[in-house]
Amino acid sequence: MSKYHIIIDLSDFKLHLYEDGKWVKTYPVGVGTIATATPTGRYTIVNKQRNPGGPYGAFWMGLSKPHYGIHGTNDPSSIGKRVSKGCIRMHNKDVLELSAKVPIGTAVTIRP
Repeated sequence: MSKYHIIIDLSDFKLHLYEDGKWVKTYPVGVGTIATATPTGRYTIVNKQRNPGGPYGAFWMGLSKPHYGIHGTNDPSSIGKRVSKGCIRMHNKDVLELSAKVPIGTAVTIRP
């Protein structure tokens, strides 16, 4: 089990990284629209891919909820907004920093 835990607060567009239960860093994120809302619940990171192509920016971290993930973006203006089809978008520099720390198996809690 990973010593890291990610908590995503959809209401304030923030991703919080914890290590051994202690807050490490907060990143701004973009989330799903009202029609294609980001699913709340508890998941884990199940795969990671650098430069996945398309709109996913510099890095993709897939969640245990199929078709959902935490990824970079080729549209940085979308951060802080409800714009995705349910995924969590991050600035490319932030997703690269986060992905270098958290391994596959990291717990991800998404809250309203």
